[in-house]
Amino acid sequence: MYRFLLSRQWVILTLVSLVLIPVMVELGYWQLHRHERRVAQNELIADNLAARPVPVTELTSPGHTVPRADYWRHATATGTYDTAHEVVVRRRTDNDERVGVHVLTPLVLADGRAVLVNRGWVPAAADQTAYPAVPPAPKGEVTVTGRLMADETTDASGIKDLSGLPPRQIMLIDSEQQARSLGRPVLGGYLQQTAPEPAGGTPELIADPDHDSIGAHMAYAVQWWLFAAGVPVGWVVLVRREKRDRSAAAAEPATEPAAQPATEPATGPAAEETPATAGAPTS
Repeated sequence: MYRFLLSRQWVILTLVSLVLIPVMVELGYWQLHRHERRVAQNELIADNLAARPVPVTELTSPGHTVPRADYWRHATATGTYDTAHEVVVRRRTDNDERVGVHVLTPLVLADGRAVLVNRGWVPAAADQTAYPAVPPAPKGEVTVTGRLMADETTDASGIKDLSGLPPRQIMLIDSEQQARSLGRPVLGGYLQQTAPEPAGGTPELIADPDHDSIGAHMAYAVQWWLFAAGVPVGWVVLVRREKRDRSAAAAEPATEPAAQPATEPATGPAAEETPATAGAPTS
């Protein structure tokens, strides 16, 4: 009855179905884990943004790698800006996705160490080799509040650290790299300035990271699991349809049209009579 399942076509179809089921289940779990990581990250961002600001020296030090648990923690730093070693970070977008640069200025603390401060976004110069127009940093002693971020790497950001850039332009924010340029110890990581607001609104401060959206990962997970459940259902439907079609074909009678007898021409003397002679009187 189901011997057709042993045919090459059905064996291949069955094997493909058996492979698709675990693959789709695994893809569903992959999306579920992405959803869980997104939810956990949103909670971490919300908690750290709401936490009371602490001195930056309590969270990091020269050569320190900022752990993920401290990302976006508000920290304060008091010192004077070293504008002579200010640089811009290329290919960065503002809050409206316009491409420009971030302004990175070292803030020298009272003990001689420095912390890098990302003062915000400004448009790039028309000539990519030129240094853009950057509003000057405040003079004298200032207190800055910002979100603590880890040093950037190519692996984490996907940004390639290009060489041969124009003077005072960089691709990645790296405290150790800047320490070599400054000739003084630099705290690990950097601060994304949130206060005070710059005069005239420029550089444009970087907005808080999005921590409300969770994306559609959970919906994608459910879709993959529904697809996995639909594979065996579809296989059964196809098997039943094939069985029904084969049974219907077997039940049809093998009828062929009856052969018609061939008409042979008459032979013998009578066939040789012509209408003119047939029935004529004989003498």
